[in-house]
Amino acid sequence: MTIDTEPGLVTPVLRIVREALGPGFRTAGVDRLRGGSKKGVYRVRGDGPCAVSVIVYSWAESENFWPGSEDADAAHPFAPASGLVPFLAAQRRLDHLGVRVPGVLLADDSRRRYPADVAVVEDVAGGTLEALLATDPARAAAALGELAVMLDVMHRQHSRRYGRVDVLERGDRASGVSCEQLVLERALEDLADAAERDPGIGSAASLLHDRLQELAAVVPPRTSHGLIHGELGPDHVLVDSSGRPVLIDIEGLMFFDVEWEHVFLQLRFGEQYPALSRPGLDPARLDLYMLAMRLSLVAGPLRLLDGDFPHRAAMRGIAEHNAKEALALLPST
Repeated sequence: MTIDTEPGLVTPVLRIVREALGPGFRTAGVDRLRGGSKKGVYRVRGDGPCAVSVIVYSWAESENFWPGSEDADAAHPFAPASGLVPFLAAQRRLDHLGVRVPGVLLADDSRRRYPADVAVVEDVAGGTLEALLATDPARAAAALGELAVMLDVMHRQHSRRYGRVDVLERGDRASGVSCEQLVLERALEDLADAAERDPGIGSAASLLHDRLQELAAVVPPRTSHGLIHGELGPDHVLVDSSGRPVLIDIEGLMFFDVEWEHVFLQLRFGEQYPALSRPGLDPARLDLYMLAMRLSLVAGPLRLLDGDFPHRAAMRGIAEHNAKEALALLPST
């Protein structure tokens, strides 16, 4: 059994899996999977007649490495999406649309059986699309084509209101007056944070501030928004045994400008992005959102490094790369 987390969580993880699968389940091993910064993700492997494996999501506070803020607006579209409620809201919505997500075997936020929000879900054993792109390009290309179809289904879902699906489902309104205004406000905050931590961004802070304002000024108004994942890279797509893509890390599912999704897709999929690109996107939004996304990918990782996130070199590398890319978006003089 291999596990890299607080020893006190091992027994509750096993207990909740046995409740989901029945008392006949025998554990062969528990592994904490890398990559989670807002929740713990465990693979529990079975032995004997129940030689299956499942995934456990644990939204324990001790496993959320992002610094919190007591006065943060939980209904804000960019508020950290964490916990069972946003996960289940997203899982229901995507499943209803026929977008493949892991099946839920057990979900509990009572804290009576486990010391945090917890879910036991299907283990999609085919690995990530990111890995498949490197090892089996032909199979990856087929999965990428299916992912494009899934995204079309999502992006064609329209709402006059924007915000996370769990927020809208409970009848609340998201903060702000428009998607583009929210992006601008967040970008200015990210710029201020990044300027304090990165010398290159700091020296160009005034130019970056003015450029954000210029780009936002030409974005036309919009009254309809699409359903987006919000953080969809190839590491957030699993591929099942039939080659079908499966979306994970779905808690941030929201109605928003689809250009926000496409900017992130472009950054994360790189040369594979043309398979996911679609006509009709607003170029003014793409320009604003690209600079805003670059600044977010500087400030966010550097904020994470203020805490005790373990994979520090990777986060620093993300921040340094995106700082250079943000500066490259400034007009030539």
